[in-house]
Formats: sequence, C-alpha cells, structure tokens
Amino acid sequence: MAAGPADSRGSGVHTSIARDFPQWQRLVTESFVPLDVTTENPDQFQGRMRSRVLDEVSIVEVTAKGHTVFRTPHLISRSDRMYFKLSLQISGTGMLIQDNREAVLVPGDLAVYDTHRPYSLIFDDDFRSMVLMFPHDLIELPVDTVGQLTAVRMAGNSGLGKMISPFLVQLTENLDQLSGASGLRMAHNALDLVTTMFAAELNLGRETSDNPHRALVNKIRDFIEVHLGDPELSPAAIATEHFISTRHLHNLFQSEGTTVAHWIRTRRLEHCRRDLRDPIHQHRPVAAIASRWGFIDAAHFSRIFRTAFGESPSNYRNGNV
Repeated sequence: MAAGPADSRGSGVHTSIARDFPQWQRLVTESFVPLDVTTENPDQFQGRMRSRVLDEVSIVEVTAKGHTVFRTPHLISRSDRMYFKLSLQISGTGMLIQDNREAVLVPGDLAVYDTHRPYSLIFDDDFRSMVLMFPHDLIELPVDTVGQLTAVRMAGNSGLGKMISPFLVQLTENLDQLSGASGLRMAHNALDLVTTMFAAELNLGRETSDNPHRALVNKIRDFIEVHLGDPELSPAAIATEHFISTRHLHNLFQSEGTTVAHWIRTRRLEHCRRDLRDPIHQHRPVAAIASRWGFIDAAHFSRIFRTAFGESPSNYRNGNV
C-alpha cells in the first residue's frame, strides 16, 4: 500500500468509525503511513477519524481511546514519499518520541515529526488531536532544519503557539467549510503559519558566530526566496551577491543534500502550483504565473511542471479541490 494521503480532490470530509481495534489498526495505516498500533484494552477500543485531503495536505481529526503508535524502520522502507506530520493536542495528553527526544503534549500544544524516521506516539487515555500531514517539499524550510524540531513541544499558551493553535483547532472543527480553491488556500495558509512558527522556534534570523555555515546557508536561501521571480537568478549571481565563489556555493548546497539549481526550481514550481489553485489568480494566464516566478519559456515550464506533479499546469488548475 502506498504511503500518504490519496489525491482526493473534491472528496469532501471523510468520517471513519472503528468499533474494534483491528479496524482501528487498518484505519490508522490507511489514513497516514504504514504504522504498528497497540493497546492495552483491545476489547473496549473505539476510535473515530474525520479527515479532508486538499491536494497534498491532509487534515485529520483523531478521537480515540488510549493506544500507542510505532513507525519502525521496516515500515519506513515500504514508503516512497516523505512527510512531516504536525500534531496538535486538543484534549487529553500524548507523548511523541523521535530522534532521542520526548515531547509531552497537553491541550493546545503542538509538535512535529518526520515519517521518514522512526517515532512513537503514546496516548494513555481518551484523547482528541489534530494531525496536519504534508510532504517535505511543501514548505520552504530545509528538511534537516525542521529535523531540529522533531519531538520538541511547542506550547499552545505562549508565543506564536498562542495564536496558531486556536486557528488550527478552528480549521479542524470546520473541515466541511474547506471546499474548492478557497479551501486549498486555507490549508496552505495553515502551512505558512506553521512554517513561521518553526522558524521562530529555530530563531533562523539570528546569524550565530558559532555556526557560520548554517547562517550563510540560511542567508542564501532567504535571498533566493526573495528573488525567485528574477529570470536572471543564477548560481553565479547568488555567489557574487554573497562574496563567495560559485564552487563554494555549490559545496554549501551539496552538504545540504541538494543543488542550487534544484532548490531554485523546486521553490519556483511550488509557488506556481499554489498560484494556479489560488482564486485570487484564477483570471491570470498560466504563462503569466510562470513568468511571475522566473519561468520565461512557457513550453519549458509546462514540461517540468508535468514532470514534477504528473499533469499539465492547465489540468492542475482546472482540477477540483
């Protein structure tokens, strides 16, 4: 079984009720990624999921009795797509374990975890939570940077969590309102807020003298993000702007597991993809959207968009959400 949310544009809110534990075990894997699930009271187990998938963003409300979830190396090997999952505790308590860290979550708290590495979720009693699941490449932060936050409690009663947590709760309780292009926009707005919270937790704006490599990479990525619409954006121009050689620039990105060209192309494509589904841009031609993000050759843009997302820009825009 392939991992991750299915492409259920237009499927609306899906509610599933498990009246026994084997049924819940199947439901958990079908709704997220392959998982092992155990409980101390299988004979008394009940659980419910309400979910909506908007493009590649899955929003799931989970209400269930106590149980434990394991993501093992064997199960990871069966998956071909990598996701982040953000868990918001709505009622009850939970514990997330990943990367040798533990986060105990009380109502309002949030924590992120990576489906491509082992993790455990432990719920001792009845609980309700919201899970926001999305591919790694759907947010602009590097995977290894977000990896510094896995199983780190982000409090819902202070800082940005005090604003973002209630928004996510309202999103969960109004899944039926998330229809059409506006629903997709709301899902991406949620991702933008989550990205902002991650960046604040990591304090990415601070260029610390004890990690000049990280500071330079962050500075370059910020520069690229601001100048994505410039068709002249190139490794040479980026290197000149930051007073480093092109070779050094390539080495920086290679150490991050990517290339400069791939990073630029991926960020441009993601912005184009979002604009194509954004109702604000519905009257703008596809070529104009491509040009806005630095793609001056419409035919080239169409080819690489199809390669990245499996369909032409026009078909993607006209698809039901």
